[in-house]
Amino acid sequence: MDKKYLAKIIATDNEGLQMISACCAGAKVKISDIKFLQSNKIFLLSVQRKKIETGKENQKINSICKFDYVDHVKSKNIDQKNQDLVIELIGINYLKNKENYEINLIFNNNSHISLTTETIEVRLEDQSEVKNL
Repeated sequence: MDKKYLAKIIATDNEGLQMISACCAGAKVKISDIKFLQSNKIFLLSVQRKKIETGKENQKINSICKFDYVDHVKSKNIDQKNQDLVIELIGINYLKNKENYEINLIFNNNSHISLTTETIEVRLEDQSEVKNL
C-alpha cells in the first residue's frame, strides 16, 4: 500500500479531538492492544477502523491512537484479563477539570476508559490497510 494514503491526524484541542473521535467511531479494539506506558505518560490504543475521511467506508485500516501527557487511567466495565476480547469504540470526548483534562473513551457495553491529562495531545496514525482474507 502506498504510504501517502496513510493519514496522520494530530489533535491539540476539542475540534481536533472530535475529528479523531469521528474517524474512530465504530472502530474495533482488542483488549491486548490497549497499553498505558506510565513512565512515559503515554496511552496507546490500536484500533481497526473504517477509512471514513476518504469516503471509502468499506476500506478498513489499522491505526494507532496515541495520547500524550497522561497521568492516570481508569477503566470501567472492561475485563482486562480477557486479552482477546474485542470492544467497539463509540466516541471520544473530554471534560476540563481544574488544571487537568479528562479524556473519555466510550465503548459499547457501557464500558469506558478515562484518561487524566494536563493537555490535549492526541495522534491518530494509520499503520496499514486491513487485507480481507
